[in-house]
Amino acid sequence: MGQKDVISKEILKHIAQDISKHILHIEIKDNMELINQNHTRIESRDSDLLFKNGDEVVHIEVQNDNDTKMHLRMHRYLSDILFQHEFRTIKQYMLYIGKAKCNMKSTIQMDNLDYKYAIIDMRDLPCESFLQSDDPSALVLAMLCDFEKRDSQMVVNTILRRLRELNSEKEYRNYLKMVNVYSTNRGLEKEVEKGVEMLTVDIEKTPFYKIGVERGIEQGVEKGKLEMAIEFIKEFNLSVDAVIEKFKLNKEEFLNALKEYDLKTK
Repeated sequence: MGQKDVISKEILKHIAQDISKHILHIEIKDNMELINQNHTRIESRDSDLLFKNGDEVVHIEVQNDNDTKMHLRMHRYLSDILFQHEFRTIKQYMLYIGKAKCNMKSTIQMDNLDYKYAIIDMRDLPCESFLQSDDPSALVLAMLCDFEKRDSQMVVNTILRRLRELNSEKEYRNYLKMVNVYSTNRGLEKEVEKGVEMLTVDIEKTPFYKIGVERGIEQGVEKGKLEMAIEFIKEFNLSVDAVIEKFKLNKEEFLNALKEYDLKTK
């Protein structure tokens, strides 16, 4: 198992509720409880994610690569889980986050055995609902979803911007680590690097700032600041609130100015 695979799974263990809510559409009960299990037979092996949720036990495996024996592994996990939770309903999912097309088997049909588990390929899930969520971990998962012909840089910028708005600086940095991990699964490393740079840009050192100062002298400070702020929204895909805070603008006046420029607010 590669190091990236290990990191990826450790992250997903901490956002089990968001995976269940946004991907599996499972209603999480108040007494939802993670189960830490080590199944030992010939070798030691751990389920990626196992939790009790009401009368159900939910088992989720996270996979970066195609495994030709995945269906056998999942059936073996089921047997191990049944030893401890025989009288509960057990639901099994394999969440695929890899680069290559998923081609793993999800069934075993032989003799008297008829077994099946669910495979969910993150690339088949539209990113829209994830992008609209106020849950930071759901926003992170959007990195793995189908961008639906959207410009990849714009989607990454939106994810990073919303993560910045929803979290403290420390929390933002933690989520940024997750974004970096998932970006390698989708070949989005350059987009993430550029998006982070846009969010941390030093406004005072940009040409737009100097132009804004000049316009402020010629047209009045407030008008110069308004035009400069609009340029930043168009160039860097920053949010209205972030620009208003940075330039110390009146929100109502700024929104009216945006209407004149026919720009959509974010």
